[in-house]
Amino acid sequence: MPNASARPKHSGRRSHRRHREDPARNQLVSSSLESAQQCLFNQDYGPAFVHYLLVLNLAPEFKDFAKESFRFTLFKWAEELDSAGRIQDLFGCYEQALELFPADEVILNSVGEHLFRMGFRDEAAGHFFKALKLKPDYAEARENFYRVANWLVERWHFLMLNDHGRNRKYQQAIQKAVRDGCATVLDIGTGTGILGMCAKKAGAAEVYACELSKTMYELACEVVAANGMDGGIKILHKKSLEMEVPTDIPHRVSLVVTETVDAGLFGEGIIESLIHAWHHLLLPPRKGDSRDSSATGRVIPAGATVYAMAVECLEIRRHNKLCVSEVGGLSMAAAEQLRSPVSCSAEADDSMEPYTTERLSRLPGGYAALTEPLTVLRIDFNNVEELEGLSSRPVQRLRVPVVRDGELDALAVWFQLHLDEESSLSTGPHEDTCWEQAIYPEHASKGFVLKRGDELLVDVSCRDAYLRLRSVAVLRSGRELRLDASTDPRDPEAELCSALASLQTRPDVCVLECSEMALLNNGDYHHSFAAALSKLLTRLKAEPEQSSDPLYILDVSEGFSLLSLMAASHGGVKAYSSVEKRKQQEVLERLARANGVPDGSLEFWLNNGEDEQGALQRPSREKLWSAIFLDCVETCGLVRQKLMEKASLARCLLEHGGRIFPQKMAVLGTLVESDTLLLESAVQGRDATLGFNIAPFINQFTVPVHVFLDFSTLACRHLSEPNELFVLDLMDAKANYDHREVQVVTTAPGRITAVPFWYDIHLDEEVRVSTLAPDSHWKQAAVVLQRPLEVTAGERVRLSVKIRNSSISIEVRKDP
Repeated sequence: MPNASARPKHSGRRSHRRHREDPARNQLVSSSLESAQQCLFNQDYGPAFVHYLLVLNLAPEFKDFAKESFRFTLFKWAEELDSAGRIQDLFGCYEQALELFPADEVILNSVGEHLFRMGFRDEAAGHFFKALKLKPDYAEARENFYRVANWLVERWHFLMLNDHGRNRKYQQAIQKAVRDGCATVLDIGTGTGILGMCAKKAGAAEVYACELSKTMYELACEVVAANGMDGGIKILHKKSLEMEVPTDIPHRVSLVVTETVDAGLFGEGIIESLIHAWHHLLLPPRKGDSRDSSATGRVIPAGATVYAMAVECLEIRRHNKLCVSEVGGLSMAAAEQLRSPVSCSAEADDSMEPYTTERLSRLPGGYAALTEPLTVLRIDFNNVEELEGLSSRPVQRLRVPVVRDGELDALAVWFQLHLDEESSLSTGPHEDTCWEQAIYPEHASKGFVLKRGDELLVDVSCRDAYLRLRSVAVLRSGRELRLDASTDPRDPEAELCSALASLQTRPDVCVLECSEMALLNNGDYHHSFAAALSKLLTRLKAEPEQSSDPLYILDVSEGFSLLSLMAASHGGVKAYSSVEKRKQQEVLERLARANGVPDGSLEFWLNNGEDEQGALQRPSREKLWSAIFLDCVETCGLVRQKLMEKASLARCLLEHGGRIFPQKMAVLGTLVESDTLLLESAVQGRDATLGFNIAPFINQFTVPVHVFLDFSTLACRHLSEPNELFVLDLMDAKANYDHREVQVVTTAPGRITAVPFWYDIHLDEEVRVSTLAPDSHWKQAAVVLQRPLEVTAGERVRLSVKIRNSSISIEVRKDP
């Protein structure tokens, strides 16, 4: 607790104003200050905060004296309000605090943390950014800003601006439209403002733009002003669906430009926004042979053609359905209803996503095309009747010839975006483009093997203006084989089995995140944990002082985990799981019964407590934990936040001879040259983008650590062997450090642009798991250098590695 007994220093000027002081005021300030300090001492943070507010509002001269105690009180009271769910009161307190200390970087950073946790990322970024402007070396605010920047300015913004071919084609299409008479332009979803600036530069008389994201809106305003166009482009922080004439723009425009499309074309709402634009913001479309472009409206892009093909891909399969029959010694026969939240199946509801996205060319293990690309949809963005009828189109069933034997894992979808009659952009898997492809996984629990000569039946619809594709059946030798969990196309009785299955009640589907599905399918991970746990339990049970009481084991893994059930399957063990969702608990209970786990051997810890913070506690007054499982690495490749604090608490709760799993983690890394990472991390080059000064503004959101990286498929040149960069010991606090210098010898000449890193997770002295393993559910991460470093083969390079608040930073320099 801050020192609350000190007294403020008196300035030389105070004696000249004493005759104007109000004794009653002074008495109130003095008594309130005493009350604040007493409440603080008693840990009554709410009343203490109120007393400090009164003191500092009545006597601002006490600000310097009371600042530290006020901060402490504010943060403690905010924690209590947060725990009680009093969110409005929490932010009300912060608002009052910032009125008193508007330039306090610590308070600004704390507000940002609360906002970020509650999902207000735009607002959080603003507070972190203000804190950094006040104190550029404030490490905590910088780490928070990097974290939120990954959400606010997604990496595709950098890829898009570095995609010179895409930028030129959009510019040329806009120039042509303006020359044809489109003098008034609206840029929907302006982002950095680049398309609106293209229209202005092409000679458009009036240019308007709208952007929903506050961060991107402010960025666009900065960019437009820096390019001298702030007087010629009006930018609105607004959703286009909320815009009206003449409230937001004075009259209808003759051209709308937009790129509000995602990998599945319609996922960012382009259909809804264009329908609204045609009805409220755009001039009517050109009719017949009309040559008067100034009196008609049009859209860039003019339309799109969508393609799809069936693919076999182990990486997609293991992220979307259960691929194994046994996990860590447990039979998974009772868990066939597990699936990812990505589905267009008949039973999918609004909580399911119709597709996910992947860059097929970068998937570990690659993919095999089982069909030729097929045109599944054409759409004309300049035909409002066609746009309005899209959602009500009847389901179209397509017959797709199979050209190669293989297991059906997904339909991969991409499109050609037609900017005008002459120019188009492709998002295809073989194109050098900033785009990913949309992936529609197949969820049949039994691997459905397609054979050359089959015809795959695919249903295509646009319900809710989302493009939905679903493989429904296969035509083979004149017979239709349904694609569902109960049908096996290799079984001659497939149709009979399917009919019988339809009469049975199917268990409820239990949805796991894609990363959780991949974790279940990670055999090496579970077998390693099983081996390490078995060794520990065997040793503990053999100790002479071991009583007849069960050994207590706690799993505080994030999300769905089988580790507690694996522990409970050992006799003489009582295991606790931190799984929260009831359906997932039911799956564990069903698996426990199917695997003969005794009743009462598995419990759900968070069901017994009031909040998640209570997870790391004693199992009872008399007992300590024999083992605690900690989830150490996020799926994205970063160390989990507050890992070392959790490990410190866990050590205090272990019985003699008990163990934290894992015991320690080694951070491994290597030097690479990768233009791909540079392109995804910042706008590259000294030349302005299409002649516009954009890079200095968007590059403010460059983050030094690139996450969700597939190192096995990363386009790069290896410039060194892997090296151990850092070790985090979860069992021995004395063995830890926060900084390490590592000397690395280069093996090839080149430019060091990044240091990819991953982890060897040591469960004990002998058993370890690598996050770089081929079947790993983890991705990797990389520190990207701001300035690439030229090296020759055999040169010594020094890496300065630091870990602060679970965040890794790496500086690279040549040895003198």
